[in-house]
Amino acid sequence: MKILVTGSSGLVGTALGQTLAKAGHTVCRLVRPQSAAGEGAGFAVAWDPWTGELGGAGVGADAVVNLAGASIADGRWTAQRKEQLRTSRIDTTRALVNALAKMNARPSVLISASAIGIYGNRGNETLTEESKPGTDFLAGLAQEWEVEALKAEALGIRVVLARFGIILAREGGALPRMMLPFKFGAGGKLGSGTQWMSWVALEDVVGILRFAIENNSARGPINIVAPQPLQNADLTKVLAKAMHRPALFPAPAFALRLALGEMADALLLSSQRVQPQALGKLGYRFLCSDLSAALKSLV
Repeated sequence: MKILVTGSSGLVGTALGQTLAKAGHTVCRLVRPQSAAGEGAGFAVAWDPWTGELGGAGVGADAVVNLAGASIADGRWTAQRKEQLRTSRIDTTRALVNALAKMNARPSVLISASAIGIYGNRGNETLTEESKPGTDFLAGLAQEWEVEALKAEALGIRVVLARFGIILAREGGALPRMMLPFKFGAGGKLGSGTQWMSWVALEDVVGILRFAIENNSARGPINIVAPQPLQNADLTKVLAKAMHRPALFPAPAFALRLALGEMADALLLSSQRVQPQALGKLGYRFLCSDLSAALKSLV
């Protein structure tokens, strides 16, 4: 298959591109004309995320994986930063769908990134793809993002909304940041530690994306999380054990809010007990469903 990938230089995009290339697929990494092509599996195809103009090499694609979006955790959420988070997701996805609309032969499927942040802070409530969205900034951002991706359905394209949980990988993402205080013996729970954290190993993220590309029954929102979420205090203990470090120094909620502002509540203190209900119905078999085993292999 010929597969177009936006956000190909990120954690997920890099791993996915390598896996798809090894499986014999042709991977086309969509890159801005003014950007360096960079390294990665497959070859670079120029495209303008503002106008939707796509290089000729992108014609004839069988599938598109849209992973574009500025990192949620890189920088305090000022008004300017929030606008960057919006445009890098919503405007880019809108331009991508417009580019697909101009194709005579359109891809059969669009896998578009989203996040479990769409559910907001929900305490102990068990959340599935059928749960109502939340009302905070991240929830609103994810809802707008998904609306743009779903417009591809009118083009006869199957759309999958990949709602990512906390992705664990040694190469980047949340795990290295989580590990840092433990390396200095200063790790501990965040706030009360009662908030639920829904995680997923990078190898399952890649496996699920491949599964969604190849499985015609996959469509609509899919929670990309392992089936065993943990409360923060328990996750902290598992991580500390895997690193052979103590977990004695909790980070008070007020200190996190002082340091990170609104981002602390949304990313560190909010509770999302999410289940991969859609994946269960589709028959996906997780490679890493136990956090302790996953962290042992990663750490």
